[in-house]
Amino acid sequence: MAKEKIPRQVMPEQAPEDRARNFEEVPYGYTEELAILEASRCLKCKKPRCVEGCPVKVDIPAFIALVEQGKFIEAALKVKEQNALPAVCGRVCPQEEQCEKLCVLGVKDEPVAIGRLERFAADYERNSGHIKIPKIPARTGKRAAVVGAGPAGLTVAGDLIRLGHEVTVFEALQESGGVLTYGIPEFRLPKAVVQAEVGYLKKLGVKFVMDFVVGRNSTIRELLNEDGFDAVFIGSGAGLPSFMGIPGENLVGVYSANEYLTRSNLMKAYLFPKYDTPPIKRERVAVIGGGNVAMDSARTALRLGADVTIVYRRAREQMPARIEEIHHAEEEGVRMKLLNSPVRIIGDECHRVVAMECIKMKLGEPDESGRRRPVPIEGSQFTMELDTVIVAIGNKPNPLIPQTMPELKTTKWGTIVVDENTMQTSVPGVYAGGDIVSGAATVILAMGQGRIAAAAINEYLTRNKKIGDKGG
Repeated sequence: MAKEKIPRQVMPEQAPEDRARNFEEVPYGYTEELAILEASRCLKCKKPRCVEGCPVKVDIPAFIALVEQGKFIEAALKVKEQNALPAVCGRVCPQEEQCEKLCVLGVKDEPVAIGRLERFAADYERNSGHIKIPKIPARTGKRAAVVGAGPAGLTVAGDLIRLGHEVTVFEALQESGGVLTYGIPEFRLPKAVVQAEVGYLKKLGVKFVMDFVVGRNSTIRELLNEDGFDAVFIGSGAGLPSFMGIPGENLVGVYSANEYLTRSNLMKAYLFPKYDTPPIKRERVAVIGGGNVAMDSARTALRLGADVTIVYRRAREQMPARIEEIHHAEEEGVRMKLLNSPVRIIGDECHRVVAMECIKMKLGEPDESGRRRPVPIEGSQFTMELDTVIVAIGNKPNPLIPQTMPELKTTKWGTIVVDENTMQTSVPGVYAGGDIVSGAATVILAMGQGRIAAAAINEYLTRNKKIGDKGG
């Protein structure tokens, strides 16, 4: 059978009526037979455009060829040469907008399921128990500090440790993973997968210091001047939630998506009473926003027993969430109220949410994002009866680190200014990447910046330079 005639293999998953009542992972993943068949669709291009679309430049044709040959462990190792978190990326990265978008097979047919094959190889290696640790070169004597155990920081740590440098990761929370742990729900990214990826880095020799807030426990300067680190990477993410600025956002029953998801994911509220954190169980929930975080919040609320509606001010085709996530949400019973925008949240005499007033929108001229701007329709206000509102319209960087290092240049949005070719900040020896630089973005883009930073840090460290003692 010609490769273009083999259909893209569907990944088995839980039925919507079942998964809407549990927090178990939705897709089951490929079987060995499905993985080999899907891998056989690869055209083995001489100039693989898919690699160009991968922010961390995984050798995609090489690992897919190994899957096709049944060499699954070898395939996982090939991916890990460039990607420290393959089981994570295979689950949550928007391959349809990156590597798969450039797949030649996708011109006339569906592209090769690169993400699903990456997930399969990584899962196979982990489940087999045959995780191979690559040989680490002799120690260089240089020490790097990584601030934040999210995707960018973990990538930098993985790259630098394999180059022979000593790496210590400082994380403010009690668990590593960053947004992978506190933000993305269990049904989309099991925490055991995240911790297994982190465990691999620990086996490589990366040290982790938890419950350590850089900017409070120590400043960046103190890490450099007093603690003996030769370079620092800032990957502290964008954990400061944004709100709409409408009346009623201070009512009881209004949550940022950050707080709502952290309570369920990091604090394990969904497993109550096994864990002490009680879940936020409500009857009528509105989630404001159209991104992946909005979908995660809505699907979490649904599983906790709520009637859930997503309110989004633009049209469906403008929703930034992955098509797969929108599809899963609707399959499970989440309703979409599109081209509608909240005006105010209404409370009762006890200051608890009872309703939300919205206004209908229409699409006008394109704005700076290239999307048509939503414009209110005069006189179209209406009210929704609710008991909970979850605001999922984005996050901003926490200002703590820049506040404790005035010489660190930032933008008007609070993100750190870097040289995009090296991810170096305005301070020599200090680098940054991920959401603290780009604002809330994707896991794989954060990892791509982490790889650029790691290469630059390695070059900096091997020049035998030391940080000066000047500065605050």
